[in-house]
Amino acid sequence: MGCVIHIVGGGLAGSEAAIQVARLGLPAILYEMRPTASTPAHKTDRLAELVCSNSLKSESLDTAPWLLKEEQRRAGSGLMEAAAAARVPGGQALTVDRDVFAGEVTRRVEALKGIEVRRERLDAIPAGGIVIVATGPLTADALAQDIGRLTGSERLFFYDSISPIVDAETIDYGVAFRGSRYGKSIDSTDDYLNCPFTREQYERFVDALLEAQRHTPHIPDDVPYFEACLPIEEIARRGRDTLRFGPMKPVGLTDPRDGRRPYAVVQLRQETLRASSYNIVGFQNYMKYGEQQRILRLIPGLEKAEFLRYGQIHRNTYINAPELLAPTLALRSDPRIFFAGQISGVEGYVESIATGLIAGRNAAALALGEAVRPWPRETALGSLCHYVSGADPKHYQPANITFDLLPKLDEETARRLRHDKKARHAEVCRRALRALEEYRLAAV
Repeated sequence: MGCVIHIVGGGLAGSEAAIQVARLGLPAILYEMRPTASTPAHKTDRLAELVCSNSLKSESLDTAPWLLKEEQRRAGSGLMEAAAAARVPGGQALTVDRDVFAGEVTRRVEALKGIEVRRERLDAIPAGGIVIVATGPLTADALAQDIGRLTGSERLFFYDSISPIVDAETIDYGVAFRGSRYGKSIDSTDDYLNCPFTREQYERFVDALLEAQRHTPHIPDDVPYFEACLPIEEIARRGRDTLRFGPMKPVGLTDPRDGRRPYAVVQLRQETLRASSYNIVGFQNYMKYGEQQRILRLIPGLEKAEFLRYGQIHRNTYINAPELLAPTLALRSDPRIFFAGQISGVEGYVESIATGLIAGRNAAALALGEAVRPWPRETALGSLCHYVSGADPKHYQPANITFDLLPKLDEETARRLRHDKKARHAEVCRRALRALEEYRLAAV
């Protein structure tokens, strides 16, 4: 097979895979089509560009997103190191300056001996050698067709949306107030700007939202959106108060000027280290740009807002992994080929990085003639791969990491902690980290 490992796609998963391969002393060729060709969502030619939120989710101890990140940190994730260097305030979440993050990942990849970055588009999977396919949810059509030919299965897809970004200088700070939900923040600062609504303002906003013109009218009404990233228009169609129980929920927030909880709230999260821009949290949408400007300016505090990026909608392509992949993320019909990132059916930044780490390690093991071992089922890393390879193929949906994906505690422990959910989650995390350490020691 040869020792060179071909990695197709320079996003989160591909960049992490390349770092892992190089750190294990093997040569890698990383193919990234930008800037020769781009996608509807990407804006730069940098590796690991974040195109949606700038949040890598919760850093609260003993939560499932924290566990997945902590396992990767202990396993030597290059992108977790880059995230730490690019971190900006984000309450209980790990949020990053997206430009700094992409620049840091690009620098790290280009600095590693053994990685050759080729700026070219591949229209077919390399016919020889070990390959990691990490082309993401916006895989170019020709390559997607070749993947379909190789796997013998139809491509699956759904539509995903991204949130707008507002210029910080155009926010009315006399209306928006700072505060984290329930006063919780990792570093005891109020990391969010909150735009409070009265009932009348909320009703006017919902009316405008429901009447908004679509930017992409060719998309059918019954399109299968990913439930954890619904456009706000879709949420509003499910009931007038649905937004108040979703991205506009006011619980845990008190306006310091009157001591009251607003009727509804839109939260803004810092985008850059200089706090020069803010992401409108949970406001993915596909309205026409002119409509977005008009309707988003109905948000109290954003009446004169200037938008650095509008919401968008894009196709998300992924394979039916349970029919095709082993728990190692190798293609069952051709074990020299691995899949990683969103094209494998994981959802989320950290999940994509995780599968890149695993595919990179496993591809390196194959190149070195070592046994390719699945990661422990007790870990978040192993459970993510278990879901990807073992879910019901007839009803396969992209998944974020949750405790539901990890094995249940033994009967005695579960009975002892049955009335203490936090303690159960803490025990699941302890078990996972213990299993990870044993797995790593066995590999030495």
